[in-house]
Amino acid sequence: MIPCADLSHAGSTYRIVDLPALAGDGLARLPWVHRIVLENLLRCSSEDPAMRAVAADWLARGSSQAEIAFHPGRILMHDTTCGPALVDIAACRSAVAEAGGDPARLNPGLPIDISTDHSLAVDAYATPDATARNMAREMGRNAERYAFMKWATKALSNLTVYPPGAGIMHTINLERLATVATTEVRGGVAWACPDTLIGTDSHTPMINGLGVLGWGVGGLEAESVMFAMPVMMRAPSVVGVRLTGRLGEGALATDLALAATHLLRGVELSGRFVEFFGPGVSTLSVGERAVVANMAPEYGASSGYFPIDGRCLDYLAATGRSAGHAAFVEAYARRAGLWFDPQAEPRYDHVLHLDLDTVCATLAGPRRPQDPVALDGIRAALGLDAKPAATAPGAVPQGAVVIAAITSCTNTSDPRLVVAAGLLARKARRLGLTPKPWVKTSLAPGSPTAERYLRRAGLLEDLEAVGFGIVGYGCTTCIGNSGPLGALAQAAIEAGAVAPVAVLSGNRNFPGRVHPQLDLAFLASPPLVVACALAGDLDRDLARDPLAHTSSGAAVHLADLWPSGAEIDAALALALDPGDVDAAYGAAEASAAWAQLQAPDTALYPWDQASTYLRRPPFASLSERSRLGRYTAHPILVVGDDITTDHISPAGAIPRASAAADYLVARGEAADDLNVFASRRGNWEVMLRGLFTNRSVRNLLDPAIPAGSTVHAPTGDILPLWRAAARYRGNGEPVVLVAGERYGMGSSRDWAAKGVALLGVRAVLASSFERIHRSNLVNMGVLPLRLPTGITPATLGLRAGDRLEVHAEQVGMHGQAPIAIHRREGGVERFVAQIAVETSLELETLGMGGILPMILQRVLSDRESHQRG
Repeated sequence: MIPCADLSHAGSTYRIVDLPALAGDGLARLPWVHRIVLENLLRCSSEDPAMRAVAADWLARGSSQAEIAFHPGRILMHDTTCGPALVDIAACRSAVAEAGGDPARLNPGLPIDISTDHSLAVDAYATPDATARNMAREMGRNAERYAFMKWATKALSNLTVYPPGAGIMHTINLERLATVATTEVRGGVAWACPDTLIGTDSHTPMINGLGVLGWGVGGLEAESVMFAMPVMMRAPSVVGVRLTGRLGEGALATDLALAATHLLRGVELSGRFVEFFGPGVSTLSVGERAVVANMAPEYGASSGYFPIDGRCLDYLAATGRSAGHAAFVEAYARRAGLWFDPQAEPRYDHVLHLDLDTVCATLAGPRRPQDPVALDGIRAALGLDAKPAATAPGAVPQGAVVIAAITSCTNTSDPRLVVAAGLLARKARRLGLTPKPWVKTSLAPGSPTAERYLRRAGLLEDLEAVGFGIVGYGCTTCIGNSGPLGALAQAAIEAGAVAPVAVLSGNRNFPGRVHPQLDLAFLASPPLVVACALAGDLDRDLARDPLAHTSSGAAVHLADLWPSGAEIDAALALALDPGDVDAAYGAAEASAAWAQLQAPDTALYPWDQASTYLRRPPFASLSERSRLGRYTAHPILVVGDDITTDHISPAGAIPRASAAADYLVARGEAADDLNVFASRRGNWEVMLRGLFTNRSVRNLLDPAIPAGSTVHAPTGDILPLWRAAARYRGNGEPVVLVAGERYGMGSSRDWAAKGVALLGVRAVLASSFERIHRSNLVNMGVLPLRLPTGITPATLGLRAGDRLEVHAEQVGMHGQAPIAIHRREGGVERFVAQIAVETSLELETLGMGGILPMILQRVLSDRESHQRG
C-alpha cells in the first residue's frame, strides 16, 4: 500500500499521498516537479505493484530511468488545435460506426477546456470600433468551424468551449481555470491532490508560474489521453535555475524571460523540465513568473516550474478566487510537502544561476527568441551602418518598424507590463507624440479584464491616443494573424526600398511568422513596443538617440518616457479589482453571435463534401498500416538547422499566389479573403498544399528548388512536394525526410507531423528533434531517427537520385537503425542512426501505424470483448 494520510480542512476530510512520510529527510532534496509527478504516480497507479516499485527505487536513488504513467487532471486546447483533434474524433466516430461499433464510445474521460483565440486577425486598428470590426470578421470567416466546435459540445461530454472574445487560453487558465490544488473522488474516497494538466499548445507551461504543473503536447497525444491512455514518460530530468537578487529599476518580466531564454538555450533541454528555486523566486509575482514560464518552449524545455508559495495565494485573491479556496491550497501544499522553501537546495541534474540584479531592458532577435540585443545594439543586429542613413522627409526609412504589436498571453497576462505600456503612452501623449504613419499598431490583451483595469486607471485613452487601442482579445500578431500591412509600408516593401521590421511583445520571431513579408522581428516588453512605434525605425541607439521630437523640436529620449517602478505600482493600485475577472469573462461568454450559431445535434458529424474548412482526413482510418520495415527510399526533402513547425506547416495568411489558394478559389472561395492556414486545419487538402512553403525554407537537394517543392528523382521534374509525393506513392516508391538540429522547434501544431505523414514519409532522419514534434511524428506512425554525431545534412550532401536504405524492421527504445546511402553515381556509404523512441507505448503506436488507428482498434476490441462477455 502507498503511504496515505488524512487532511482535515474546513469541516471536510480528504485522503492525500503522504510524500513527507514516504521520502523522510530526502524530501528536501527532491525537486518540486518530482514531488508532483511522484504523487500522481502513487495516487493513480496505487494498484500497480510495478509502479510502486518504481516510486520506491526513484526515492532511493534520487532519479529513475523507468517508464511511468502520468495521468493529468484536465486538458487545455484552443480553436486551431482542438479543430484538427475534433475532426480526427469525428472521423474516428464515422469509422467506428462504419465498422459496426457505437460511435458514442469515443467520448473524453476527463475535462477539456477550449478557448477560441487563434483566429482573430488585426484587420482594423487604431480606430474606436476596431474590436467590433475584427470580431465580426472573425465570426464571418470562421462560422463553419465554430459551428463544428458547438457540435462537439453536444456530441461529446466533458468539453467546454469559451467563445471568441473570452481571451487567450493560457490567460484563461491563469485567471479562471487553474485551482493549484483540487479534489477528486477515487474508489468512493475524496482525495486532495495537485491541479495538473496537459495542453495542445507549447506555451501551456505558462501555468507553471502559479505552481501548477502542466506542459504542452501535440493534439494527437492529447487525443490518446482523452480516451483513457496516460501520458507515458520517463521520470523527468530536471534542470534547476537558482534565482538570487531582485529585478532592478527599469527591468521588467519580459527582460527576465529573455535573459532566462538565452541562458537556458546553452543547455540541451529537449524532454527535460526546468524548475526555478532560490531566494530570488520569492521576489517575483505570479504575473512575472508566468512570463518566464510561458517561454519554456523558447528555451527548449517541457516546463518552467515555480513552486507553490504565498505569492500564489496572493494571485488567487487578486483574480477573485475565494479566501476559502486559497486556504485549502495552502493547507494541502504544506501538508503534502509541495510548499516552496526559498532556502532549499534540491538535487537537480544540472544547475544554472541567474542573478536578477543583472537583468536590464533588452530586446531579442531579429530571427530567434534566444538572441538578446541591448538597446544600443539594435542597429548592429540589423546589419545597418553605425551612422543612420539619410531619408527623404516622409519616406519610409531603413530599419522601419512596420508592425508594433502589444500581443500574446506571454506579456499581456501580467497587468504590470500592460500598465507600464499605458504609462509610457501617457507621457508620450502629453508631449504630443504619435507613431509614424507606416507603423501598424495594435493592443490585443490575453484577458478581457484588461479593458476594465486600463480604463479604471485612466490609461486606455492614453494608449488609444498613440495608436494602441484594443483590437480584440486573442493571439493575433504573435501567431501571424497580423493582418495586412499599412499602405506606406506595403508600397516601400514592394519597391524594395526597405528591410522592414516588426516589434512585438510575443514569444517567437522566426522569419515569416509575424507576417509572410517580414523576416526581421524583435521581441520586447509592451512599453518598449510603444517606444519603437513612436521612433518609427530601429536605425538608432534606443538608449541614447532621441526617439522622436516634439512639435517645438525638443528631443525626446526613451528615459524621458520610461515609467518608474513607483509609478507602475501606483497605477496598479488604482487599476486592479478582483471582481473584474468574473465580470469581464461573464460578459464575453454571453456573446449573442455565439449563442445564435447553429450546430448539428447528432452523434455523427454530417460531413459536407463541398466544405472548404472540414474534410474527413484519410489518416483517421482502420486502413492505416505501419511504416516500419526495411526499404530503400528517395529523400523527398533535405533541410538544415532550426526548421520550426512554422516552417513546416504555416499558420498565417494564405498567400493568393499559392497552391492552397488555387485549391480554395477553384472551390468558390474569394481570392481576396482566404483566411489563415490555422483556420483551415480541418481540411487536409489545404494543409498538404501549404507544407514547407515558408520562403526561408531551402531544399538542400538543389539550391534552385523553390520553397515547398522538390525534385522528383526518376524524372528530374521540379514539383510541389504534394505532387511529387503523389508520384512516388503511385509508383510504390518510399520517401524519407532529412533535417538538421532542433527539427520541429516552436509550436506544438500536429499538422507539421500530419502533413509529413501525408507526403508518405516513412522516417525523418534529423540531427536532433524538439520534444513535441518528435512525439507528433511517432503518433502519425513516422519513425524519428537521430543522425550520429558528425553526420549532418550538409556533410551528407544528398542529391536527387541518391537513395537511403533504412533497416527498421525491428525497432526498440533508443535502439539502432543501420542506414546505407546509395549514391546515384554508384557508391555506398553506411552509418547507424539512433531510434528516437522513448516509451513502449510509442513502439506500439508505430507498430499500428499511428495513434488514431490504435484508438480505433481499442474501441472496436472493447466492443467485441463486451459482446463476447
